[in-house]
Amino acid sequence: MRNLTYKSIIVLLLAAILPLTSLADVRLPAVIGSNMVLQQKTDAPLWGWADPGEKVYVKASWLSLLGNNKAKTTADQNGKWQISLKTPKAGGPYKIIIKGDNTIELDNVMTGEVWICSGQSNMAFSLRSANNAEQEIAAANCPNIRLMQVTRHAVESPQDDCQGQWNTCTPETVSGFSAVAYFFGRELYQNLNIPIGLIHTSWGGTRCEAWTSIEALQSEPEAKPILDRYAQAVIDLPEATKKYEADYAEWKQKADKLKAEGKNLPRAPYPPIGPNHRHGPANLYNGMIAPLTPYAIKGAIWYQGEGNAGRAYQYRTIFPNMIKDWRSRWHCGSFPFYFVQIAPYRYSTECICAELREAQMMTLSLENTGMAVTMDIGNPKDIHPRNKQDVGKRLALWALAQDYGQNKITYSGPIYKSMKVEADKIRLSFDYVDGGLKAGPDGLANFTIAGADKKFVTAQAIIAPVLKTGKEDALIVFSEDVPNPVAVRYCWDNIMEGTLFNKADLPASSFRTDDWPGVTANER
Repeated sequence: MRNLTYKSIIVLLLAAILPLTSLADVRLPAVIGSNMVLQQKTDAPLWGWADPGEKVYVKASWLSLLGNNKAKTTADQNGKWQISLKTPKAGGPYKIIIKGDNTIELDNVMTGEVWICSGQSNMAFSLRSANNAEQEIAAANCPNIRLMQVTRHAVESPQDDCQGQWNTCTPETVSGFSAVAYFFGRELYQNLNIPIGLIHTSWGGTRCEAWTSIEALQSEPEAKPILDRYAQAVIDLPEATKKYEADYAEWKQKADKLKAEGKNLPRAPYPPIGPNHRHGPANLYNGMIAPLTPYAIKGAIWYQGEGNAGRAYQYRTIFPNMIKDWRSRWHCGSFPFYFVQIAPYRYSTECICAELREAQMMTLSLENTGMAVTMDIGNPKDIHPRNKQDVGKRLALWALAQDYGQNKITYSGPIYKSMKVEADKIRLSFDYVDGGLKAGPDGLANFTIAGADKKFVTAQAIIAPVLKTGKEDALIVFSEDVPNPVAVRYCWDNIMEGTLFNKADLPASSFRTDDWPGVTANER
């Protein structure tokens, strides 16, 4: 060694190190793994990372059935590779072998139907907190339902991977999983008897704009105030952080004293919004949606809106914008997107809840969308109602009818269509009446009516036949205090619960016949 030159030593060291660093193992994203469900009868993308220029071979046990044995590709200059596998009809289990300089074996892979399940706290709400949780969990031994839980992650730039893994549905794995997602998937499985894959990616207390890409937000004028507000929050962050730290110290001192006295604690102050915050525009898209694309899916279900209730008019635009953004990112066309209309709850400002529900109902004008109404299964005293069984089932009704050929089932409650003034009364017509309207157990209530003065008073409502069909598809609404009515509203506040249904016992959405400016008309 003494006779070696300095240059020779460097060469020998490099020779020893290079084999360890130049051969990177083939690696897969978290969304691709054992126990997963691949979307059936499609060209399902598989992707990952390897050395630039490294050849990657993919062999799936079903490929011989389709007249092929394996597929191959080459990692690009950034080490990224992607390949599409033609998947068979629902079935399995299958094995997939991915081979480069190393070999990965994926076991217990199924083909079936894959759904993204996203939103805020009512989607995140776990099965162990739902109605009849103990019995539901014990019965959840469903090996052909597969669950993937995406770890919460808010970040400033789009990520190419996330944390999470696929599991078969068992009482142990489903307990902390989304109750709405599970009940949706269970309903599909019980009706279709094919594997169902559920990818749950949600975060409580979040807003629509956080789940939308920055490019989509920048292209939407209605989102400009959101982006401007966030930019200012980042500038103000140092001072806001100092104030938060002082407020938190004061809160903790009071909380410790109250805790020692056995009294209820006040809510802790919230940390300020800044980079990598869950309320940052696009931050949840970056960390919890982008890593899932372009995994082949059938569609998405969504339960969110409470976080945007104070800006309901803005939601009319930014929510459809988010849906279109997701569709463009997944490259699956206009895939089905079904969402839950928020339930009655005692919000702090009058009528915000109804205005947000109106914005959600307006989103139905976007193709391949559907809305599960919860006017009858909420809890005005609790923003997190425990009846998630009916929520999941109502979402599944849309999918079964629209996507799986069960077109004889009724999948929506009544949706207001049109009105006609008839002397001192107003006649209302509806879509999705399923052969007729019906009142709830306590009769029809929560209707108001107004004249040109825009002053609404309590109204009576009766179910009446449509003149042309004779079916009980119309409502007559009236009040002796309004002899010349021009507008009707139904459940147009925060806590009124549904009393109007169709013959399938699905509730009508809250609605109004007027378009007079609402409480949130100028909130952006």
